[in-house]
Amino acid sequence: MSVRAIVSAAVGLALLYLLFTAGAPFLLALVVAIFMEPLIMLLMRSFRLPRFIAATLTSTVFTIVLIGLMVLLGVKVVAELIDFWNKVPQYVGDANLFVQDTIADIELYYTSLSPDTKSQLQSWISTFSNSISSLVTGVSTSFVAFAKGIPGLFIFFIVFLVAVYLFSYSLHTLKGTFLTLFDSKSREQVDNVLSSLRRSIFGFLRSQLILSLMTYVITLVGLLFLDLKYPLAIALLIVCVDLLPILGTGAVLIPWAAYLLGTGDTYTGAGLVVLFLLITIFRRVVEPKILGDAVGIGALSALISLYVGFKLVGVIGVFLGPMVVIIYTAAREAGLLQTKIKL
Repeated sequence: MSVRAIVSAAVGLALLYLLFTAGAPFLLALVVAIFMEPLIMLLMRSFRLPRFIAATLTSTVFTIVLIGLMVLLGVKVVAELIDFWNKVPQYVGDANLFVQDTIADIELYYTSLSPDTKSQLQSWISTFSNSISSLVTGVSTSFVAFAKGIPGLFIFFIVFLVAVYLFSYSLHTLKGTFLTLFDSKSREQVDNVLSSLRRSIFGFLRSQLILSLMTYVITLVGLLFLDLKYPLAIALLIVCVDLLPILGTGAVLIPWAAYLLGTGDTYTGAGLVVLFLLITIFRRVVEPKILGDAVGIGALSALISLYVGFKLVGVIGVFLGPMVVIIYTAAREAGLLQTKIKL
Protein backbone atom coordinates (compact mmCIF):
# COMPACT_ATOMS: atom_id res chain seq x y z
CA MET A 1 0.00 0.00 0.00
CA SER A 2 1.36 3.41 -0.98
CA VAL A 3 2.11 6.23 1.43
CA ARG A 4 -0.71 8.25 -0.12
CA ALA A 5 -3.20 5.47 0.57
CA ILE A 6 -2.01 5.17 4.17
CA VAL A 7 -2.31 8.94 4.71
CA SER A 8 -5.77 8.95 3.12
CA ALA A 9 -6.90 6.11 5.38
CA ALA A 10 -5.55 7.90 8.48
CA VAL A 11 -7.30 11.14 7.51
CA GLY A 12 -10.51 9.22 6.85
CA LEU A 13 -10.41 7.54 10.26
CA ALA A 14 -9.73 10.89 11.95
CA LEU A 15 -12.71 12.44 10.16
CA LEU A 16 -14.91 9.53 11.19
CA TYR A 17 -13.85 9.99 14.81
CA LEU A 18 -14.65 13.70 14.65
CA LEU A 19 -18.03 12.94 13.12
CA PHE A 20 -18.92 10.67 16.03
CA THR A 21 -17.75 13.24 18.62
CA ALA A 22 -17.90 16.94 17.78
CA GLY A 23 -19.97 16.40 14.65
CA ALA A 24 -22.45 14.01 16.26
CA PRO A 25 -25.58 16.25 15.92
CA PHE A 26 -24.82 16.90 12.26
CA LEU A 27 -24.09 13.24 11.53
CA LEU A 28 -27.33 12.21 13.23
CA ALA A 29 -29.25 14.90 11.34
CA LEU A 30 -27.74 13.72 8.04
CA VAL A 31 -28.81 10.14 8.75
CA VAL A 32 -32.36 11.31 9.54
CA ALA A 33 -32.45 13.43 6.38
CA ILE A 34 -31.35 10.45 4.25
CA PHE A 35 -34.00 8.33 5.95
CA MET A 36 -36.70 10.90 5.14
CA GLU A 37 -35.56 11.46 1.55
CA PRO A 38 -37.89 8.80 0.00
CA LEU A 39 -40.89 10.40 1.73
CA ILE A 40 -39.85 13.85 0.50
CA MET A 41 -39.55 12.57 -3.06
CA LEU A 42 -42.96 10.87 -2.75
CA LEU A 43 -44.61 14.13 -1.68
CA MET A 44 -42.92 15.98 -4.52
CA ARG A 45 -44.11 13.46 -7.14
CA SER A 46 -47.61 12.85 -5.79
CA PHE A 47 -48.65 16.42 -4.95
CA ARG A 48 -46.21 18.31 -7.20
CA LEU A 49 -44.85 20.20 -4.21
CA PRO A 50 -41.62 22.20 -4.29
CA ARG A 51 -38.79 20.52 -2.41
CA PHE A 52 -38.78 23.28 0.22
CA ILE A 53 -42.40 22.64 1.19
CA ALA A 54 -42.11 18.84 1.05
CA ALA A 55 -38.96 18.89 3.17
CA THR A 56 -40.54 21.31 5.65
CA LEU A 57 -43.64 19.14 6.06
CA THR A 58 -41.61 15.96 6.49
CA SER A 59 -39.16 17.51 8.96
CA THR A 60 -42.01 19.07 10.96
CA VAL A 61 -43.82 15.73 11.26
CA PHE A 62 -40.57 14.10 12.39
CA THR A 63 -40.01 16.85 14.99
CA ILE A 64 -43.55 16.58 16.37
CA VAL A 65 -43.36 12.78 16.64
CA LEU A 66 -39.91 12.92 18.28
CA ILE A 67 -40.91 15.54 20.84
CA GLY A 68 -44.16 13.67 21.54
CA LEU A 69 -42.31 10.44 22.27
CA MET A 70 -39.81 12.27 24.45
CA VAL A 71 -42.61 13.86 26.46
CA LEU A 72 -44.59 10.64 26.87
CA LEU A 73 -41.60 8.54 27.89
CA GLY A 74 -39.41 11.24 29.36
CA VAL A 75 -41.90 12.51 31.94
CA LYS A 76 -42.28 9.05 33.45
CA VAL A 77 -38.56 8.26 33.38
CA VAL A 78 -37.57 11.64 34.84
CA ALA A 79 -40.18 11.25 37.59
CA GLU A 80 -38.72 7.86 38.50
CA LEU A 81 -35.17 9.23 38.45
CA ILE A 82 -36.11 12.15 40.72
CA ASP A 83 -37.89 9.82 43.15
CA PHE A 84 -34.88 7.51 43.14
CA TRP A 85 -32.45 10.40 43.70
CA ASN A 86 -34.48 11.56 46.71
CA LYS A 87 -34.10 8.11 48.26
CA VAL A 88 -30.37 7.77 47.55
CA PRO A 89 -29.40 8.92 51.10
CA GLN A 90 -31.59 6.13 52.52
CA TYR A 91 -29.98 3.54 50.23
CA VAL A 92 -26.50 4.78 51.14
CA GLY A 93 -27.34 4.58 54.83
CA ASP A 94 -28.64 1.03 54.45
CA ALA A 95 -25.49 0.05 52.55
CA ASN A 96 -23.21 1.54 55.22
CA LEU A 97 -25.20 -0.21 57.97
CA PHE A 98 -24.88 -3.51 56.11
CA VAL A 99 -21.11 -3.05 55.79
CA GLN A 100 -20.74 -2.14 59.46
CA ASP A 101 -22.79 -5.16 60.59
CA THR A 102 -20.75 -7.44 58.34
CA ILE A 103 -17.48 -6.09 59.73
CA ALA A 104 -18.77 -6.49 63.31
CA ASP A 105 -19.71 -10.11 62.67
CA ILE A 106 -16.32 -10.87 61.15
CA GLU A 107 -14.46 -9.24 64.03
CA LEU A 108 -16.04 -11.76 66.43
CA TYR A 109 -13.85 -14.44 64.91
CA TYR A 110 -10.59 -12.47 65.17
CA THR A 111 -9.53 -13.99 68.47
CA SER A 112 -9.37 -17.51 67.04
CA LEU A 113 -7.37 -16.54 63.95
CA SER A 114 -3.64 -16.38 63.39
CA PRO A 115 -1.93 -12.97 62.97
CA ASP A 116 -1.34 -13.55 59.25
CA THR A 117 -4.99 -14.48 58.69
CA LYS A 118 -6.13 -11.43 60.65
CA SER A 119 -3.95 -9.18 58.52
CA GLN A 120 -5.26 -10.70 55.28
CA LEU A 121 -8.86 -10.45 56.50
CA GLN A 122 -8.41 -6.81 57.46
CA SER A 123 -7.02 -6.13 54.01
CA TRP A 124 -10.06 -7.76 52.39
CA ILE A 125 -12.45 -5.78 54.59
CA SER A 126 -10.68 -2.53 53.76
CA THR A 127 -10.80 -3.30 50.04
CA PHE A 128 -14.49 -4.17 50.24
CA SER A 129 -15.32 -0.98 52.14
CA ASN A 130 -13.38 1.13 49.65
CA SER A 131 -15.22 -0.56 46.77
CA ILE A 132 -18.60 0.23 48.31
CA SER A 133 -17.58 3.84 48.91
CA SER A 134 -16.27 4.17 45.35
CA LEU A 135 -19.50 2.71 43.96
CA VAL A 136 -21.68 5.11 45.94
CA THR A 137 -19.45 8.04 44.99
CA GLY A 138 -19.53 6.98 41.35
CA VAL A 139 -23.34 6.82 41.30
CA SER A 140 -23.63 10.25 42.91
CA THR A 141 -21.06 11.70 40.52
CA SER A 142 -22.93 10.23 37.54
CA PHE A 143 -26.16 11.88 38.60
CA VAL A 144 -24.42 15.21 39.15
CA ALA A 145 -22.66 14.94 35.79
CA PHE A 146 -25.96 14.14 34.09
CA ALA A 147 -27.60 17.15 35.72
CA LYS A 148 -24.74 19.41 34.63
CA GLY A 149 -24.93 18.00 31.11
CA ILE A 150 -28.63 18.85 30.63
CA PRO A 151 -27.92 22.32 29.13
CA GLY A 152 -25.46 20.71 26.72
CA LEU A 153 -28.04 18.08 25.75
CA PHE A 154 -30.58 20.83 25.11
CA ILE A 155 -28.15 22.65 22.80
CA PHE A 156 -27.34 19.34 21.07
CA PHE A 157 -31.06 18.72 20.49
CA ILE A 158 -31.69 22.20 19.08
CA VAL A 159 -28.68 21.99 16.73
CA PHE A 160 -29.82 18.53 15.64
CA LEU A 161 -33.35 19.67 14.77
CA VAL A 162 -32.12 22.73 12.85
CA ALA A 163 -29.63 20.56 10.96
CA VAL A 164 -32.42 18.12 10.03
CA TYR A 165 -34.30 20.91 8.26
CA LEU A 166 -31.19 22.23 6.52
CA PHE A 167 -30.03 18.81 5.32
CA SER A 168 -33.55 18.01 4.10
CA TYR A 169 -33.57 21.17 1.99
CA SER A 170 -30.20 20.57 0.33
CA LEU A 171 -29.49 16.84 0.46
CA HIS A 172 -29.79 16.36 -3.30
CA THR A 173 -27.36 19.22 -4.03
CA LEU A 174 -24.90 18.03 -1.35
CA LYS A 175 -24.54 14.66 -3.07
CA GLY A 176 -23.93 16.33 -6.45
CA THR A 177 -21.35 18.66 -4.96
CA PHE A 178 -19.57 15.75 -3.28
CA LEU A 179 -19.39 13.77 -6.53
CA THR A 180 -17.79 16.72 -8.35
CA LEU A 181 -14.75 16.28 -6.12
CA PHE A 182 -13.90 13.09 -8.02
CA ASP A 183 -12.79 12.47 -11.57
CA SER A 184 -15.62 11.85 -14.03
CA LYS A 185 -14.47 8.27 -14.58
CA SER A 186 -14.60 7.54 -10.84
CA ARG A 187 -17.97 9.13 -10.07
CA GLU A 188 -19.95 6.01 -10.91
CA GLN A 189 -17.84 3.94 -8.54
CA VAL A 190 -18.16 6.54 -5.78
CA ASP A 191 -21.91 6.66 -6.35
CA ASN A 192 -22.04 2.86 -5.96
CA VAL A 193 -20.04 3.15 -2.72
CA LEU A 194 -22.47 5.77 -1.38
CA SER A 195 -25.46 3.58 -2.25
CA SER A 196 -23.86 0.58 -0.56
CA LEU A 197 -22.97 2.66 2.49
CA ARG A 198 -26.52 3.95 2.76
CA ARG A 199 -27.91 0.42 2.79
CA SER A 200 -25.30 -0.84 5.24
CA ILE A 201 -25.42 2.12 7.62
CA PHE A 202 -29.19 2.07 7.82
CA GLY A 203 -29.00 -1.68 8.35
CA PHE A 204 -26.52 -1.11 11.17
CA LEU A 205 -28.68 1.54 12.84
CA ARG A 206 -31.80 -0.58 12.39
CA SER A 207 -30.08 -3.59 13.96
CA GLN A 208 -28.90 -1.52 16.95
CA LEU A 209 -32.41 -0.16 17.43
CA ILE A 210 -33.92 -3.65 17.27
CA LEU A 211 -31.37 -5.03 19.75
CA SER A 212 -31.89 -2.13 22.16
CA LEU A 213 -35.68 -2.46 22.01
CA MET A 214 -35.53 -6.21 22.58
CA THR A 215 -33.10 -5.74 25.48
CA TYR A 216 -35.34 -3.06 26.98
CA VAL A 217 -38.39 -5.33 26.77
CA ILE A 218 -36.55 -8.27 28.36
CA THR A 219 -35.21 -6.04 31.14
CA LEU A 220 -38.55 -4.33 31.78
CA VAL A 221 -40.40 -7.66 31.96
CA GLY A 222 -37.78 -9.03 34.34
CA LEU A 223 -37.95 -5.99 36.63
CA LEU A 224 -41.76 -6.06 36.64
CA PHE A 225 -41.71 -9.79 37.42
CA LEU A 226 -39.40 -9.11 40.37
CA ASP A 227 -41.74 -6.27 41.44
CA LEU A 228 -38.94 -3.69 41.63
CA LYS A 229 -39.44 0.05 41.77
CA TYR A 230 -38.55 2.42 38.92
CA PRO A 231 -38.63 -0.29 36.19
CA LEU A 232 -38.78 2.16 33.27
CA ALA A 233 -35.79 4.23 34.40
CA ILE A 234 -33.70 1.21 35.45
CA ALA A 235 -34.43 -0.63 32.20
CA LEU A 236 -33.35 2.45 30.23
CA LEU A 237 -30.13 2.67 32.26
CA ILE A 238 -29.38 -1.00 31.65
CA VAL A 239 -29.95 -0.62 27.90
CA CYS A 240 -27.52 2.30 27.78
CA VAL A 241 -24.88 0.37 29.73
CA ASP A 242 -25.49 -2.73 27.60
CA LEU A 243 -24.11 -0.89 24.56
CA LEU A 244 -20.68 -1.59 26.04
CA PRO A 245 -19.25 -4.85 24.67
CA ILE A 246 -18.52 -7.87 26.89
CA LEU A 247 -20.89 -8.04 29.86
CA GLY A 248 -21.81 -4.35 30.01
CA THR A 249 -24.94 -4.92 32.10
CA GLY A 250 -22.83 -6.41 34.88
CA ALA A 251 -21.85 -2.89 35.95
CA VAL A 252 -25.47 -2.37 37.09
CA LEU A 253 -26.97 -5.76 37.88
CA ILE A 254 -24.10 -7.62 39.58
CA PRO A 255 -23.37 -5.08 42.39
CA TRP A 256 -27.11 -4.65 42.91
CA ALA A 257 -27.65 -8.42 43.12
CA ALA A 258 -24.66 -8.85 45.47
CA TYR A 259 -26.06 -6.21 47.82
CA LEU A 260 -29.51 -7.80 47.88
CA LEU A 261 -28.09 -11.30 48.47
CA GLY A 262 -25.91 -9.94 51.26
CA THR A 263 -28.86 -8.24 52.95
CA GLY A 264 -30.97 -11.39 52.83
CA ASP A 265 -33.21 -10.65 49.86
CA THR A 266 -32.33 -13.92 48.15
CA TYR A 267 -35.30 -13.99 45.78
CA THR A 268 -34.69 -10.58 44.22
CA GLY A 269 -30.90 -10.97 44.20
CA ALA A 270 -31.06 -14.33 42.46
CA GLY A 271 -33.64 -12.91 40.04
CA LEU A 272 -31.27 -10.10 39.07
CA VAL A 273 -28.48 -12.62 38.48
CA VAL A 274 -30.77 -14.65 36.22
CA LEU A 275 -31.83 -11.48 34.40
CA PHE A 276 -28.18 -10.53 33.89
CA LEU A 277 -27.41 -13.96 32.44
CA LEU A 278 -30.42 -13.81 30.11
CA ILE A 279 -29.50 -10.37 28.77
CA THR A 280 -25.84 -11.30 28.37
CA ILE A 281 -26.58 -14.54 26.52
CA PHE A 282 -29.13 -12.78 24.34
CA ARG A 283 -26.74 -10.00 23.36
CA ARG A 284 -23.76 -12.26 22.73
CA VAL A 285 -25.72 -14.81 20.68
CA VAL A 286 -28.14 -12.58 18.76
CA GLU A 287 -26.12 -9.36 18.27
CA PRO A 288 -23.43 -10.63 15.83
CA LYS A 289 -26.05 -12.44 13.73
CA ILE A 290 -28.49 -9.50 13.50
CA LEU A 291 -25.69 -7.00 12.94
CA GLY A 292 -23.99 -9.16 10.31
CA ASP A 293 -27.20 -9.76 8.36
CA ALA A 294 -28.21 -6.09 8.52
CA VAL A 295 -24.95 -4.55 7.31
CA GLY A 296 -23.79 -7.33 5.01
CA ILE A 297 -20.69 -8.37 6.97
CA GLY A 298 -19.98 -11.65 8.71
CA ALA A 299 -20.94 -12.29 12.32
CA LEU A 300 -17.28 -12.77 13.28
CA SER A 301 -16.26 -9.50 11.58
CA ALA A 302 -19.09 -7.71 13.34
CA LEU A 303 -18.07 -9.04 16.75
CA ILE A 304 -14.38 -8.26 16.21
CA SER A 305 -15.12 -4.73 14.99
CA LEU A 306 -17.35 -4.06 18.02
CA TYR A 307 -14.77 -5.25 20.54
CA VAL A 308 -11.68 -3.75 18.89
CA GLY A 309 -13.44 -0.42 18.35
CA PHE A 310 -14.46 -0.32 22.02
CA LYS A 311 -10.94 -1.16 23.21
CA LEU A 312 -9.31 1.48 20.99
CA VAL A 313 -11.58 4.52 21.39
CA GLY A 314 -14.14 3.60 24.05
CA VAL A 315 -17.92 3.70 23.66
CA ILE A 316 -17.67 5.58 20.36
CA GLY A 317 -15.74 2.62 18.98
CA VAL A 318 -18.84 0.43 19.36
CA PHE A 319 -20.27 2.36 16.43
CA LEU A 320 -17.02 3.42 14.76
CA GLY A 321 -15.59 -0.10 14.48
CA PRO A 322 -18.43 -1.57 12.38
CA MET A 323 -18.52 1.64 10.29
CA VAL A 324 -14.88 1.14 9.28
CA VAL A 325 -15.62 -2.45 8.23
CA ILE A 326 -18.74 -1.30 6.33
CA ILE A 327 -16.81 1.39 4.44
CA TYR A 328 -13.97 -1.00 3.61
CA THR A 329 -16.39 -3.66 2.36
CA ALA A 330 -18.32 -1.14 0.25
CA ALA A 331 -15.12 0.23 -1.28
CA ARG A 332 -13.89 -3.27 -2.23
CA GLU A 333 -17.25 -4.17 -3.76
CA ALA A 334 -17.10 -1.00 -5.87
CA GLY A 335 -13.60 -1.84 -7.07
CA LEU A 336 -11.84 1.05 -5.33
CA LEU A 337 -9.64 -1.22 -3.21
CA GLN A 338 -8.09 -4.04 -5.19
CA THR A 339 -4.75 -4.33 -3.43
CA LYS A 340 -3.19 -7.79 -3.69
CA ILE A 341 -0.35 -9.13 -1.60
CA LYS A 342 2.68 -10.07 -3.69
CA LEU A 343 5.39 -12.36 -2.39
